[in-house]
Amino acid sequence: MRTAILGGGALGLTLALRLAQRGDAVVVMEKEPLPGGLAAGFPIDNVHLEKFYHHLFRSDTTMIALINELGLGERLEWHAPKTSSMVDGKAYAFSPLDILLHFSPLPLVDRVRLGAVGAYLKLRRGYAAFEQVTAAEWMARWMGKRAYELVWQPILESKFGNYYPQISMAWMWSRLHCRSFSLGYLRGGFQQVYDALVREISACGGEVRLGCEVLSASMQGQEATASGAWHVSSKPGPDAAPQDEAYDRVISTLPTRLTFRLIPELPEDFRERYDWGLAYGAHCLIVALKQSLSDVYWLQFTDRGYPFLAAVEHTNLMPTADYGGRHLLYLGNYLPMTDPLFKQSKEEVLLRYLPHLKRINPLFSPDWVTDSWMFAAPFAQPIVTRDFPAHIPPHETPLPNLWLANMFQVYPQDRGQNYSVAMAERLVKRIAG
Repeated sequence: MRTAILGGGALGLTLALRLAQRGDAVVVMEKEPLPGGLAAGFPIDNVHLEKFYHHLFRSDTTMIALINELGLGERLEWHAPKTSSMVDGKAYAFSPLDILLHFSPLPLVDRVRLGAVGAYLKLRRGYAAFEQVTAAEWMARWMGKRAYELVWQPILESKFGNYYPQISMAWMWSRLHCRSFSLGYLRGGFQQVYDALVREISACGGEVRLGCEVLSASMQGQEATASGAWHVSSKPGPDAAPQDEAYDRVISTLPTRLTFRLIPELPEDFRERYDWGLAYGAHCLIVALKQSLSDVYWLQFTDRGYPFLAAVEHTNLMPTADYGGRHLLYLGNYLPMTDPLFKQSKEEVLLRYLPHLKRINPLFSPDWVTDSWMFAAPFAQPIVTRDFPAHIPPHETPLPNLWLANMFQVYPQDRGQNYSVAMAERLVKRIAG
């Protein structure tokens, strides 16, 4: 089978490798110059740093297995960095014991209740009971109104904006149930995984085309069952002319909405049901500092007024020596792609963000900043409402030999390298079978 895979992130590359190992003639088409999708990095000295902050949890067993398979297991390190929440101008460590003993903004009885409900969600295995209730309703009821309004409402609000009251409790369950305090990172960057996947695909006879934009995919004739019945039009470089090629099978790992744009032949009733929902874009400003802003790896904000939803100091997870002595800080956001932030220059964003770093560390001065980078990506954060499950598209579409696989289908999760790789492992068995 000659197979075109649209998109070269974790999902597309894993699918390509497994199909190539089974003997398929696989071609991956990725618009960006580097493989990896949302997990792709950019070079800093002799290593890569992700454009958007990434780490693994102990529960990410499928991704860990892939790293080991690719011979990178010795570079995977595990640490337990400090995670905190900024409340009334003070950063409070957010481990269960720290909340119980030191989270003074809440009375002790509320802290006990908050911790008990958190433990329950950690132990509760199924999420079906949470699908028809919002996180706002469930958490206010069981954690208590004070705890919800002080701790979780601001976090939901900063992440989802006006949609925060509609977010499904199933989504919140997945965030609390699957995460560990021990975090894993591939020393030198996760880009190594995606570069290794490209090498392995090529060794199996497949092809990965980077900088190749897919323009459209269409069936030739009434049924895409004969050899070469799918035609894919792509632009293999910014100055290249479009080219059309024949394939037996197409697998799109692009966002569902983008897939519908590229394949207009998908039936109208299928489109009406699954061309649905909203997703925010991701925006990250990364600054290199002369010295550490704090001793916290992940700092989230319940205090209003911060223009970013999290400050993630990567070099509180990994050593500064890996990055030429730089202290690297992500300032991240999820916002509608219509937000003015996505049109602002890096200098404008720096001017807006840097004064707020002084709220985190009063000693901070703009002259601490030695370098900066800025990245944005669409369709990065699905808005997971109670209606979401009814609109998750099936992998197999009404068009023969056209398959869909993307982040919209990892529900109740919403993104993550592990869930993309796990979906690929499951899907390739269905496709090949």
